Parts: sequence; structure tokens; C-alpha cells
Amino acid sequence: MTSAAENPKNPRRRNLLVLLAALLVALLVVGAVGFAARFADRAAPSGTGPYHGSEPPAVFKLPPFELTSYRGGRVDSATLAGDVVLLTILDAQCTDVCPILASVIAGTIDRLTPAERKQVRALAISGDPAEDTPTAVRQFLSKRRAVGRLDYLVGSEEQLRPIWTALQILPSLDSGQDSLHSAPLRIYDRGGTWVATLHSGADLNEENLLHDIRTALAADSG
Repeated sequence: MTSAAENPKNPRRRNLLVLLAALLVALLVVGAVGFAARFADRAAPSGTGPYHGSEPPAVFKLPPFELTSYRGGRVDSATLAGDVVLLTILDAQCTDVCPILASVIAGTIDRLTPAERKQVRALAISGDPAEDTPTAVRQFLSKRRAVGRLDYLVGSEEQLRPIWTALQILPSLDSGQDSLHSAPLRIYDRGGTWVATLHSGADLNEENLLHDIRTALAADSG
């Protein structure tokens, strides 16, 4: 014979189960928020600053790196001095944010004047070394009409890990999912200072990016 306390239809037992389920959900949410915060972009709301994207709370410089372009050849950060740099992290297998980022960057580059275009470098860093082969990258960029507009830097995990760490971003390699990774589009001025960040689903669009590129081009980098 089942006692009232053991009866699953007992109100007290049912309420206890509901409470335990709610507690479990709360713990999962807190864990997820903590994980996201660990890898969150450090940019803060721009407030009344000149940029449409969020602006960093302090002065951060473009970390030094030397990586391989999917087209062949090396890209050394030292050669970027004097240019405005757009920098993001992509995964050629991502079907969520990455296609949006590549398309917006490509569309914005096309809207620059020829003189402006010569002073802007748009770079993506691979977050998935094994799968981001030159062929996979070329196909990804071609679908977004980004070939010739966005350079995609690839390499081994050993080569890419230092830049991921320096930028404090989560690559898809670490999340284990192609579409789960950090995806900020950072803008660096001519002096290599990080001045603004645009985020897909929030403030990333061609108008904002065009405005922030031109603001960075016109700024005195000291």
C-alpha cells in the first residue's frame, strides 16, 4: 500500500518536485550566464562617443600576430600600421552569425571610395583550424560576395591560440559547435587602438560600420 508521502499525486510531493525543477533550471541559467560572461567582449556602450558601435572602457591595442591568409602568404600585424583594421573571428561552417558578418563587411567595403578602401584592412581569424581549409574558406567567402574584400587568416591551433587568448574570444574549436563562438567585429584606428565594436543582432549593419570606419579614418591616432 502506498503512503500519502510516497504518492506521486500527493500535493506536497508534487510541489517539492516543482521546486526542485525550478532550482535546477535556475542553476543552469546562472551557469550559462557565467560562461557567457567569461568570454564576453569587453566593449562597453558608446554613450556619447563618436562611434556608433560600443567603445572599449580603456585603451587596448591590436595584439601582434603573423598568420597565413587562405590565399597564401603571410599577414603581419606590423604591416597594418596606418590602416583602419576590421577584425573578427569566423568559422566557415557556421550558419548563424558568420554569414551575416561576412556579408555586412563585404557590402560596406564596396561602399567605400577607392581612396578609403586603400586605407582599410578587413580581416577574419579562423576559430576552427581543422575545418577552415583554403577551399572551405574560399567557398564561404564566395557565397557572401566577400572575396577580395575580407581576408581570412588560417593556421594550426598552436598558431591561432595566442591571438584568441590575446583578444579574449571564444573560438568554435573550444565550444565544440560551429555556430557557437565569440563574434565581435572590432574596429582599430590607424594607430592600432581598438575604438569600437559592432555586434550582429544588435548594432551591426552597413550604415553603422561605414560611419565607424570613416570616423576612424578621420581620427587623429596620435
